[in-house]
Order: sequence, then C-alpha cells, then structure tokens
Amino acid sequence: MAHDKTAASTEPLLTSVLDELGRDIISGRLETGQTFTLQSIGERFQISRTVAREAMRALEQLGLVSSSRRVGITVLPRQRWSVFNPTVITWRLQTESERARQLNSLTELRVAVEPIAAYNAATAATPEQRAELKELATTMRELGEHTHGATQDFLEADMRFHSLLLEASGNEMFAMLAPSLMRALYGRTEFGLQPETPASEALDAHEELAQAIARGEAQAAESAARALIGEVRTALVPNQSA
Repeated sequence: MAHDKTAASTEPLLTSVLDELGRDIISGRLETGQTFTLQSIGERFQISRTVAREAMRALEQLGLVSSSRRVGITVLPRQRWSVFNPTVITWRLQTESERARQLNSLTELRVAVEPIAAYNAATAATPEQRAELKELATTMRELGEHTHGATQDFLEADMRFHSLLLEASGNEMFAMLAPSLMRALYGRTEFGLQPETPASEALDAHEELAQAIARGEAQAAESAARALIGEVRTALVPNQSA
C-alpha cells in the first residue's frame, strides 16, 4: 500500500487504514480504554510512522481516541464520538451491531428538524428552490412507480430533495445538518432497507410537501413533512427489532 505520501495520500489512507481502525473502534473490536501505539499501527498496516500519526490525528479529531506521550493512543467511549460527523455515521452504518441504532438516531433527528424546516421553507424558499422541489418529487414519483426506488438515481433525487428542504428553510444550522442527515437515506438504500417500489404514501407526501412549499402554505408543509418522516419510522421498525 502506498501510504508514505503527503496530502495526496489522504484519500487512500482514509479508505484503508483509517476506515479499518475506525470500524474496529465502532464495532468494539478495539474496546473502550484499550491502548495502542503509532508503532503498532505502522506494523499492522506496513506504513510509516508519519502516516500512522496522520491516522491517529484523524481518529482523535473524530473523538474516537485520545493520545498522550506517556500512555499512547487510548480508545474513547461512545459519549466522546463526533456523532454528527458523516464519517463516523458511515462507520456506524457499516457495523451491523450499530446500524439499527444509528438509523434510528438519524430518523429521530429528522423528525425533530425536517417539519420545522418545511414550515420555514414555505415562506423562505426562493422561486428556484420551490420549482426544484416539485421537479424532484415528480422524478421520485416516476422512478418509484417504475420499481426504481432502490436505485442510485432515486437515492440521488431523494437526498437532493431533503438537502434542498433544509437549505430552503433559511436556517443555516439546519442546512449544516444535511450531510449528516442524508446518511440515513444512504443507509436505507445501501443496506437493502429501501424498497424497489416505495410506499405510495411516501411518494404522495413528497409531492404534497413540495406543493405546499410552492404555494407558501407553512402549516400544510409541516404536516406533509411529519407524514413523510412517520412513514420512514414505520418502515424501519421491523429492521430495528431484528
């Protein structure tokens, strides 16, 4: 593995060494309180001390480890994880023992945020945003009714719809949550929880939400968003109890 490089090696590093260490911590294979060293990272992955240090610093920034000269690198408890970071979310989704909990947390966060974002968007959205939301809802309807609900095209339209909803709310903090919340949609598709033919109620709710925002009807937009997230929660319940 060609990890002994500078900034140009960041992506290969993240997709190999960092991903493996991150998933080891998330899954508990590296337990809370366990310690290791830069040397042990280097020996395990056959990488230089410089690259091992880069991996350690990335894990430290994500709240997965702490480091000190006396103790070395220590695995931190869940309470210290940067749980809004998309990388941590992805590792949790990729870890079978964490997946249901992570999807549930993301869905509950959407329940808390998206209806208010929809309410705000009805008055704050630009004409271009209103038009795009309607177009995306139509695209999702067409794909869903042709059994393409679990495809990349549907996922991209769905993620854009909900990201745009947060942006259109005019609340900059809602908009900053988009990368984290969109991992919930990614997770449903990536791990086979998204049906080829989405529930008609979900497709209806996307269209009703887009239309309410286009008309400037805040209460109707909030209600449509609540109905939409309610369908998501219901769809995930069997998988959470599995």
